[in-house]
Amino acid sequence: MNKFTFGWMAVLTLIFGSSYAQNPIDQGKKLIINERFNSAKDYFQKLVASEPGNEEAVYWLGQSMIRSEESTPKDWADAKALYQSKLPVSNSQLLMAGIGHIELLEGKVQDARNHFEAAVSLSQGKNIAVLNAIGFANGNPDSKNGDAVYAIDKLNQATQLKKFNDPDVLVNLGDAWRKNDNGGEALNAYNRALVIDPNYARANYRIGKLYQTQGRGQESIFMEYYNKAMASDPSFAPVYGNLFNYYYETDVAKAAEYFEKWQANSDKDYKSCYYAAALKYAQGFFMEAIMQSDECIKAEGSNPYPNLFGLKANAYNRLKDSVKAVENFAEYIKRQQPEKLTSGDYLEYAKNLFKIPGNEAQAGMLVDKAVAMDSIEINKVQYLKAIAGTYEGKKEYLNAAQWHRKIIGVKKNPSKTDIYNAGYNYYRGSNYDSAIALFNRYTQKFPDDILGYFMIGKASWAIDTTLELGLPLAAFEKTIQIGAADSLKYKSQLITSYKYFVAYNANIKKDKPTALMYIEKILSLDPNDAETLANKAALVKAPAKPQPANKPKEAAVKP
Repeated sequence: MNKFTFGWMAVLTLIFGSSYAQNPIDQGKKLIINERFNSAKDYFQKLVASEPGNEEAVYWLGQSMIRSEESTPKDWADAKALYQSKLPVSNSQLLMAGIGHIELLEGKVQDARNHFEAAVSLSQGKNIAVLNAIGFANGNPDSKNGDAVYAIDKLNQATQLKKFNDPDVLVNLGDAWRKNDNGGEALNAYNRALVIDPNYARANYRIGKLYQTQGRGQESIFMEYYNKAMASDPSFAPVYGNLFNYYYETDVAKAAEYFEKWQANSDKDYKSCYYAAALKYAQGFFMEAIMQSDECIKAEGSNPYPNLFGLKANAYNRLKDSVKAVENFAEYIKRQQPEKLTSGDYLEYAKNLFKIPGNEAQAGMLVDKAVAMDSIEINKVQYLKAIAGTYEGKKEYLNAAQWHRKIIGVKKNPSKTDIYNAGYNYYRGSNYDSAIALFNRYTQKFPDDILGYFMIGKASWAIDTTLELGLPLAAFEKTIQIGAADSLKYKSQLITSYKYFVAYNANIKKDKPTALMYIEKILSLDPNDAETLANKAALVKAPAKPQPANKPKEAAVKP
């Protein structure tokens, strides 16, 4: 058949339609925008082979290597070598911008800026493609690299040039505003892109993403824009992948539906195998997820996708096999790129390590690393609470106290409960000095709350067991003063405080009338308190000494 004799050009015509011959660069760019990076790489390799001097084709070939979130330093090096090999021949400003982009990825910020400025200067600031390349490199909100303000300046400059008519520039401008935490300007830029091309799927998708960041309460709004993106370009894979992830933990049926559409419009690669296994996990088929992950690992040879080990670790965790979970978490941490590891990864690894005796120190270091990585206070607190709770469950109260104390350290404004939990666990672990120090802090911050004074009294009594030093006196006096306002609410604290004064007055002060007075206060709250009744009988039969009060019981009321 004659149509096969045209080689790769004929295949491209079948894929994209007859418009390819008129605009080959845009056809390849669409593959990149649709995140079909392998297809884009093949496409531009063939285009560069047929047109070696086409600087745009060379630039986009390099972009196909580095734009995936899974790109590696080797990919960056390969793309950089490509650009550098062509630069001496063409002196291309676009390739200079491409080199600057890679230097940003490498963390060479000043080198990158030098290349960007050289590209702008040589093109006299009048090349839209160059300005757009610089703007994307710096303004991509999914990248931690780059200067969003610099991106905004260059992209705005591009929009002012004569005959500007590129929606991609405006979407990149919206992304730069979003990276700069200005959602209003981002939305304005995205809408301007839709004025140029109402069917530009990427613009609708980015508007949807903007609303999605505001939470599930905006679902009706962001789904409106996602549906527009899908309607205008049913092959736009990013929207399907995003919705798969969105519904992954809340609606497995919908997640599966979007997964099928995502895979149908994506290149088949190592991630396809991983996501198929991940879907099994979401459906609750944990052993099947493990088996499928093993098949993926085997098929990928010596360098399997690291996330497969993380998936296996979580699946074993759900199956309550902590030993296997730990093995796979360790493998995942070892194989994954450090910048892609999250605080959650370290926390889940640590939680499983805690279940295996002898690993507490390593688990603690992992939790500290998770806390250090996360910038959000509430997340830090959740990590620390999880570990403190683990130690409490094992009745290792001193360890629990140390982790509760870390919560106080990360919070700008520790609550009553935060301070109480740390102090109370020190008390339960018999570290009374540390308990008193924390409850002193409690009383300074909450001077009208009874619990701080009460716990200082209890901890002091535990130290001064002979009563000779009178250490709890001031604390129990303050407890009684506050508790008298509501004797029913503070019954437990009042009774314990009164019992101390019974013992102190009877044994140390030898003040029988005062001791009996406190006995009557106890009996007014609890007429059947056996210990107090026995002490009353002993005091009435003078000169016999009353029975010593027992060690104070735990507080009945918590903040």
